[in-house]
Amino acid sequence: MNKQNKEINELVSNALSYLENQLFYSLSAVVHYRKAWKQIRIFMALNGIKGYTPDVGIQFIKHKFNDRSEEELTQYERWFIKSILMLSEFQETCHIKIQPRSRKKPIIFSGPIGEIISDFLDYKRVEERLSINSIHCYQRNLFRFLSFCNGNNICSVKDIDLVVILRFLNELGCRRETPVSIVISTLRSFIKYAFDEKLLATDYSQKIPRYKSVIQPKLPSTYAREEIEKLISSVERSSPIGKRNYAIILMAARLGLRASDISNLMFENLHWKTSTIEIEQFKTGKDLVLPLLPDVGNAIIDYLRYGRPKSAEPYVLLTERPPYGHFTTSNVVTHVVQRAFINAGINIKGKRFGPHSLRHSLGFRMLEQSTILPVISEVLGHESTKSTRYYLRIDLKSMRQCMLDVPPVPTDFYEQKGGVFYE
Repeated sequence: MNKQNKEINELVSNALSYLENQLFYSLSAVVHYRKAWKQIRIFMALNGIKGYTPDVGIQFIKHKFNDRSEEELTQYERWFIKSILMLSEFQETCHIKIQPRSRKKPIIFSGPIGEIISDFLDYKRVEERLSINSIHCYQRNLFRFLSFCNGNNICSVKDIDLVVILRFLNELGCRRETPVSIVISTLRSFIKYAFDEKLLATDYSQKIPRYKSVIQPKLPSTYAREEIEKLISSVERSSPIGKRNYAIILMAARLGLRASDISNLMFENLHWKTSTIEIEQFKTGKDLVLPLLPDVGNAIIDYLRYGRPKSAEPYVLLTERPPYGHFTTSNVVTHVVQRAFINAGINIKGKRFGPHSLRHSLGFRMLEQSTILPVISEVLGHESTKSTRYYLRIDLKSMRQCMLDVPPVPTDFYEQKGGVFYE
């Protein structure tokens, strides 16, 4: 490799590492930046440019977009230009400022109906512990409904009846921003809330037509025991961050904890005398008690003694850079597991490879060992066995026990005249 290629390759490699490890960009985002920056190297080689500078970045942008104005560029092309400027910034400062995302018009729930919608969203957020993504989905769908009401001079929740609801659903048409079934489910939940709060005299939620959906959910991604052990053994454990990541992966693989529960694990949840982990699950609010398995406990102790920065934080797991706070999002746990899968060289093609896949793999292995559903539900912290039945779709071992022998077909069946197979 000549000096020219080595310099640009090192620059790109260091910039990608900064995005991933310092700014916590997702793996998919890092891949997009890698593809964009790869084009600079090709441009430099074709034009005999020996070293990268910000001026080279500007030349490349002009070459690629021919001085087109920003209004003429697509959203992707604008992002592409920003990515080149980010690389130039990193070369000059060894830092990259987080690029502000283009923000859509803020959603504001105004008026009497809007206030009730806000109360409903707070209820969903606090009482039912819906995720941020789910809350955002509810916001978008109910804002569409509120806009419909405002456009039709429906100013009070008491004016909402079945006719209004059906008119709104009819105007959805073939828009594909959100599946119709999700809009209907959101609206049904809101109407039921309004009735329960005695804001509506009639429960129209039961009269909203159901939207038939025949989409079969995908099978959960699972990995064999050998692959899980390969993943665990591949984690580097000599550095502080390696000790932390090892504990994270063990908690996901051995105990089946969700990413949200791992990221929110506190010292008060560790009961060393009884060798248990006792938590209130972030997703369901249900209490969960799990055995603190020896390898999991040892990994946590190793991290606490030799890896965890000194901090008064009540949370067990901390970020690896100052000011050493706890994880503000479960995405950190997800990224740790995803990077470990990739570094271990495990085949992830066509499969999910985050902490939930480790949870699915644990449930799958328990099914293979003929563990009864109530026990699996208890270990995984499911509210009922209905959620656990999801794993029955991948329990091939048990399915094979239900197979029946196919009776042999008499030879004269194929010899009869007029039959399909008669020659």
